[in-house]
Amino acid sequence: MASAHKNIHWYIILLILAVFSLHLYLIHHVSLISWNPAIKDAALSTSFIALGVWSILLLINGYPTRVAILAYAILIAIFFTSAIIISDWQVLKLWLANNNIYYKWLHNTMQLRILLYCMLNMWIATIAASRKKIISLEQKYKQNTDTSVLLREAELYKLRQQLQPHFLYNSLNSISALVMIQPDKAQEMIGKLSDFLRSSVRKEAQEKIPIKEELEYIGSYLAIESIRFGDRLQIIFEKEYTDDAVIPPFLLQPILENAIKYGLYGKTGAVTINIHIALVASYLIVRVENPYDPVSISPRGTGFGLQGIQRRLYLLYARTDLLETIREEDTFITILKIPQAHV
Repeated sequence: MASAHKNIHWYIILLILAVFSLHLYLIHHVSLISWNPAIKDAALSTSFIALGVWSILLLINGYPTRVAILAYAILIAIFFTSAIIISDWQVLKLWLANNNIYYKWLHNTMQLRILLYCMLNMWIATIAASRKKIISLEQKYKQNTDTSVLLREAELYKLRQQLQPHFLYNSLNSISALVMIQPDKAQEMIGKLSDFLRSSVRKEAQEKIPIKEELEYIGSYLAIESIRFGDRLQIIFEKEYTDDAVIPPFLLQPILENAIKYGLYGKTGAVTINIHIALVASYLIVRVENPYDPVSISPRGTGFGLQGIQRRLYLLYARTDLLETIREEDTFITILKIPQAHV
């Protein structure tokens, strides 16, 4: 910003020199006025113009808002044009009144001088006003953008935090139940829960992680669930992706939690959940299939988990088509698509 102001100051100095040179050229070479009055006229008129331009810029830059700034700039330009013309006319008339040729020329060219002064001041004023308005809009846009980013990050953080409590409560309840009857399993579950929470803290600040890291995290989660449900829970993974595939952290856990909850609901035997992860075109596609009973499970059974994922995906990618759920007879299918920028 300081560099920009410095450049503008140089532009003003160059503009003043250009006005002086042009003024002198028109008076002496075009109008054939002698050097002495020509130099005096050019120097005095340029000084008044410079003072007027400086005043215009000062008043426009000090204008407290951008509302009606162009109208304000035009009024300022008209006022200082009038002041410059009156001052220029009075001083030149007194200073060079003894030169009849110059005085007659000054009188005949005053209308042209008024037009040129007006055009110059209007041009300077409108440029300054437009620049101030653009700077103000840029600052407002940046402020709004920063606010939007902060709100987006806050909502993403809130969504991530809301994914953990239900699982944590269930795990603590299971540990409480195991303490008396199977203390060794309770101890094992506490250790795995500690590893799981430690892993989640490490990933908290990351927007995207390699799918390998997410699956390690999911492995810790499933290890805890296996202690809770024993042999009733069976997970089958099918993997068709490269190591550079990435995914936002904590997306798979609520999907699997939803699949386990409603896959095991009302069942006494073993339940198999199939997870297929593949890199197709420019998407990492995760397909989770779990059994469910369409009679005993309410259509609202997807709960907050999938809604939270949908919202997170929208905040991250501005798309609503990256999460899909399908019900096929007694199978519930969740399809997650993660765009891969590097593919």
